[in-house]
Amino acid sequence: MATSIAVLDCQKMFVEGMETYFKQEANEYEVIARVCSSEDLHKAIQESSFEILIMDLNIPDQEGLLIIEEVRSLFSELRIIVLSSYTDVKLVKGAMVNGADGYVSKSSTFSELVYALEEVSSGNTYIGDGLRTSPPVASKSRLPQKVSSEYEDVFTIKQKLTKRESEILELLTQGLSNKHIADKLYISDQTVGVHRKNMMRKLGIRNTASLIKYALENHLV
Repeated sequence: MATSIAVLDCQKMFVEGMETYFKQEANEYEVIARVCSSEDLHKAIQESSFEILIMDLNIPDQEGLLIIEEVRSLFSELRIIVLSSYTDVKLVKGAMVNGADGYVSKSSTFSELVYALEEVSSGNTYIGDGLRTSPPVASKSRLPQKVSSEYEDVFTIKQKLTKRESEILELLTQGLSNKHIADKLYISDQTVGVHRKNMMRKLGIRNTASLIKYALENHLV
């Protein structure tokens, strides 16, 4: 009987490719649920019985690391593999600390994913090729080293914003006023103003024009 898998990932083409690979090359695994939000994941867990969760970290309604922590606390027997294009040491370590059983880069091959599935199914943990949970040993050279930061890419910038803030930011980039945004979201224009100020504070931006420019340049909407 095939090992049942749920996939939490919003990249539909990628997930379809994964399913096709399992059917053709590794039919000992079967995807029985595909979801794109933490809310739908919880529904799938209640409605279906699967043994492994393969998940991305870039989920629109909740931070991926928090999803791992919640799922692990509620469903201790479920095996979790992170499959993500984000390979920053801090994210890999955070996922494993929060309860993931494995972490594989999306730049890897499906055959490595299958190997990771075999490992976690056997009760082991798996860290994909080229990934680390701790930074490399510092060089003895006195030359300054470039420090990588988890806030250097779009995913980690987005994690600073709440779901409501992201909604408002998208409407701001469309040129809507606070009042028009308030009407669309059924909230007061004062509430929109508070969210806008909170976004500027979080992102270190001083005015709305700069906020819109920042959002567009960094593909936040």
